[in-house]
Amino acid sequence: MRAVVVYESMFGDTRQVAEAIADGLGLNFEVATVPVDRVATDQLRGIDLLVVGGPTHVRGMSRPKTREGAVDQAAQPYSGISLEPGAAGPGLREWFSTLTDAPPHAAAFDTRVQLSPLVTGRAAPKIARVLQRNGCHLIAEPESFLVTSKQPALVAGERERARAWGESLAVTGAHACARSGA
Repeated sequence: MRAVVVYESMFGDTRQVAEAIADGLGLNFEVATVPVDRVATDQLRGIDLLVVGGPTHVRGMSRPKTREGAVDQAAQPYSGISLEPGAAGPGLREWFSTLTDAPPHAAAFDTRVQLSPLVTGRAAPKIARVLQRNGCHLIAEPESFLVTSKQPALVAGERERARAWGESLAVTGAHACARSGA
């Protein structure tokens, strides 16, 4: 079975979560981890599971304006923040508009600041809805992984939690694939 983890990351935290999820998925899947600006259509052909995640910006998925804000934030003197390659380019919203032939099974995640989701919002539920509109069956509830506003931002223990979530997806995904004959 094959899985692809597609992610959007501004400062590296979402990439780290995506990589940890992919490590966990390796339990039952052959996995590729790909930044959203480098996803080729043929990478999704014939896969069994698609896991998609991105940062929460202004209570939801990033937009061109919020990505500009991230670029500006990193450019501030003494910010201590480095942008990920491709961070200023197209994000998940733009990629979703080009998505065709989605795989049968999917899961969604986000990274968000460690505050109540009532305050921060969450990108993962919107990602999940878009995946469902593209014909994917969700194998898990959308998941959030927490960051702080300081660098390094990933909250202690979140990388391990992401790996464990990936292992859970590996088991659930294998069962879903077996049931659907994928």
